[in-house]
Amino acid sequence: MRKHNPKAFKRNTVSLYFFIVTMVIFYLPLIILIVLSFNATKGISWDGFSLRWYNELFFKSSKLWTAFGNTMLIALLAATISTVIGTLGGIGLYWFKFRMKKYIEIASYLPLILPEIIIGISLLIFFSGIKFKLGLITILIAHITFCLPYVLFIVMARLAEFDYSIIEAAHDLGARERDTLLKIIIPVALPGVASGFLMAFTLSLDDFLITFFVSGKGSSTLPLEIYNMIRFGVSPVVNALSVILIVGSLALGLLSKKFYKYMFS
Repeated sequence: MRKHNPKAFKRNTVSLYFFIVTMVIFYLPLIILIVLSFNATKGISWDGFSLRWYNELFFKSSKLWTAFGNTMLIALLAATISTVIGTLGGIGLYWFKFRMKKYIEIASYLPLILPEIIIGISLLIFFSGIKFKLGLITILIAHITFCLPYVLFIVMARLAEFDYSIIEAAHDLGARERDTLLKIIIPVALPGVASGFLMAFTLSLDDFLITFFVSGKGSSTLPLEIYNMIRFGVSPVVNALSVILIVGSLALGLLSKKFYKYMFS
């Protein structure tokens, strides 16, 4: 019969307590934010339950919803374009050999390792140098720039697990390069493609620093609009909006999990 080690049990108990305390510290601000979104007054002290701030959010905050629409549009476009280019680029870099391959891979790492402020400043200088008007288009280009490498390397990581003998078998059976790409490589890479899309969408959705540099008049996104609001104090409307975003993120996460289970199980 296995004997219990008191010292090991004590260490495990301490580790469990440490984990619980850490999670409480992480999630306590979110709980406070959710509670204050239903507070009747602007202060931190509780003054009764109210849907006042949700009413103001939905019916009196047109700027926030315009910024939210801009954010969703840019995130969807940036994620879609990055996924298409990143998937094709990942397949090309992984399967084919050419002279500039190593240099392209090194260049693709730069947006991952460079500070966002450097990327934002460099893009601002570039757009200013070519006299390109700042707006939603420049934000979209900037988001594609920093989202693309994430999709690229996620797809390449997925392809690294692929058994090349399947490709050889397909060629032996008379499959053309196009058929091999559409019927074998892309279906195998699909989990990586889906992960890359979600990663790009999430990165674009909450980016602030790069967007701050390349945005123009009338092209505010949700992070920028929230920043402009809280410069003069945290508005309870922001708390209500944050709760909506938390619920939406949880719903998206659950749907993504079910989608993965249905598609790739």
